[in-house]
Amino acid sequence: MNQKPNEDRDDPVATPDQETPVSAETGADGAQRDPGEVIAALAAENAELKDRSLRALADVENMRRRTQKEVADARAYGATNFARDMLTVVDNISRALEAVPEADRGALDERTRGLVEGIELTQRDMLKNLERHGVKMVSPLGERFDPNLHQAMFEAPDPSVPNGTVVQVLQVGFTIADRVLRPALVGVSKGGPKAGAEAPQTGNA
Repeated sequence: MNQKPNEDRDDPVATPDQETPVSAETGADGAQRDPGEVIAALAAENAELKDRSLRALADVENMRRRTQKEVADARAYGATNFARDMLTVVDNISRALEAVPEADRGALDERTRGLVEGIELTQRDMLKNLERHGVKMVSPLGERFDPNLHQAMFEAPDPSVPNGTVVQVLQVGFTIADRVLRPALVGVSKGGPKAGAEAPQTGNA
């Protein structure tokens, strides 16, 4: 006698795809979970997702700020190396003009006087273009000595001016944005009335 095929049986075998799904309301064994446990589990999951979201947003914001700062620094200080190289040109132009003192220029012939005026014009244009790119000259004659901007090369006894006043500028300085590109080399007064701080130490000390 032939046996009936398996499909005639009343108790079909469950396949893996037919296993009971696991959800927040049921455990791994399919048993119904306590509503309090379900709420606590959902709250913990929600808190974790919220924390991840906040961390991701914070990372994006930090990256945005870093990028903004890098762009701002590039704009402000991008010309630093070029500007530093140009200071040699500025110094040479200044030396050329110092070779012809103001008092002697009236005795110059017209051609030489025109040459000197052309050098002066070149100097003004050079400084103007440097300033347009954030590079400013520091010439502190008569100002209070500032160690952040000036470098004292010597002290000059002079009781007629406040102690620590710049009485001579040996070499002008330059800044770019809020940074010192080159400090001004100066001589500082000594022996006068106090101006609120001690006289600086000189470079020869």
